[in-house]
This record gives sequence, structure tokens and C-alpha cells, in this order.
Amino acid sequence: METLTNEQLKQSVKDMYAKIATQTKQDNAASCCGAGGCSTEVYNIMSDDYTQLAGYNPDADLGLGCGLPTEHAMMKPGDTVLDLGSGAGNDCFIARAIVGDSGKVIGVDMTETMIDLARENADKLGLNNVEFRLGEIEKLPITANKVDVVVSNCVLNLVPDKEKAFSEIYRVLKPGAHFSISDVVLVGELPEKIKSASEMYAGCVSGALQKTHYISIINQTGFVNVKVQKEKAIIIPDDILLNYLSKEEINEYRTSGKGIFSVTVYAEKPAENKQCTPGGGCC
Repeated sequence: METLTNEQLKQSVKDMYAKIATQTKQDNAASCCGAGGCSTEVYNIMSDDYTQLAGYNPDADLGLGCGLPTEHAMMKPGDTVLDLGSGAGNDCFIARAIVGDSGKVIGVDMTETMIDLARENADKLGLNNVEFRLGEIEKLPITANKVDVVVSNCVLNLVPDKEKAFSEIYRVLKPGAHFSISDVVLVGELPEKIKSASEMYAGCVSGALQKTHYISIINQTGFVNVKVQKEKAIIIPDDILLNYLSKEEINEYRTSGKGIFSVTVYAEKPAENKQCTPGGGCC
């Protein structure tokens, strides 16, 4: 199989999300990345229910998430919030309801069609402190040390260079600020047949890292107080797995402890040390 370059991977994601922007939530909700559902079961594999949250706008909910990062992000009135991979604006509008008129919300997405859709939704809502910028997570169109809270929902696993992505998050956060990011990770080495089934079902799984590696990147970037706020297993329905595995193989997989998980991870950028220390040149 030919290995795609980072640019080819990003282009394939852009193409996929440009298509998703024109689909209904029902079409997209069948998988975390809107790759299309092929199961006879009725379920929403990854995304959580937003409908009861203040600021929820059905036009902006494409059913693409794998968590509810805004629920755990500890935003407060007046904050500047950055949503990575903002899509049609769902998490941005939830965040706006929390930060209020005195706050600011910025959504960044690399797909032009999504940016257009999000701006259209913001215009309908009459919001003047929510803006959407075209850009890539590995090179954010944001000035350093400007953001109080970063959120993201099932997007970073699609970014080829995750080390660069987290370094950019670190750069734009204010000292002492934090992120709450929902994402897809793996636990244990999945059997090849399981990989094939999951990638057919949800294309985003193919970019997922091992959970331990994911957390280690965050630590190595320099973040502190790293913790998993929420974790849940992503269950691929049997009627999909039966296309790839026998019933005995499915049972073995179910009891192995290995699998695909949705996690919401929190971490902080260290606060500036304003104390004068001997030899520091300030005393």
C-alpha cells in the first residue's frame, strides 16, 4: 500500500469534510468522521448529546464529535476560546453561551466549505464575537499567548504532525491557560482485521495514536497537570465486525482489553514564574 505524505493526508481530510459539509447530521452521525454508516443498528458511535446545552444550534451540529469538551473546559465569562477544527461552529456557539458578550470565540478549520457554513450560522445567530478563520492546526493563524481555553472535538487524530499541533496549542495559550480536547486513541495493538473494519467504518481511526503515546506528546510539549477527564470505549457493532471476523474472533477481541477509545484530555500551560531567583539577573 502506498504511504501518503502529510500534504496528501491533509488534502484527503479536506476533501472528506468538504463533502460532509453538504450532508445532513443523520448522514454524518453514523460515524465520528461522517465517513458513512454501514450498520443496520441504530446508534451514534462516538458523539455525545449537545441538545440540552445553552447555545446549541442544530444547524451547526453535524454529528461529528467523539466527546463533549465544552462540558469539561472550565470556560468562564470573558474568556477567549479557540476551537480547533471548528466545522460548522457547534462547539464555538456552545462556548459563546458561556463566555458571553465580554468573551471571544475563534474557530479554526482548514476546509473552506466548513468555514463558509460556520460563518453563515454565526450570521443567522447575530453573533459579533465569534469568528472563523481558515487555517491549519499545525500552523495556527493566532498570535502567541492570546487564548484562555483551547477546545477540540475528534480532530487532532486527523492531524499528521501531532507534535507540531500540540506545540502550536502551547504557543497560542496564555501562561497558566489550559485545553480540554476530545479525541480518538487506541489501547493495545489492534488485530489487522479490526483495523480494517474500524477504518472502513470511521476513517478518523486510522490516524489515532496509542493512548500512552498521545499523553506522552502532551507531556513532552511542556504541558503540566495533564489528566484524562473522560474516557469511553468506542464499540463497533457486531454486524460490521462480522464482515471481517468470525463470532469467536469478535468475542476474543471484546474480552482482550484492547480497543478504540474516546478520551477527553485536560492540560495546562505553565504559569510564568515571576519570582526573582538568585542568578536570574533581576535581583
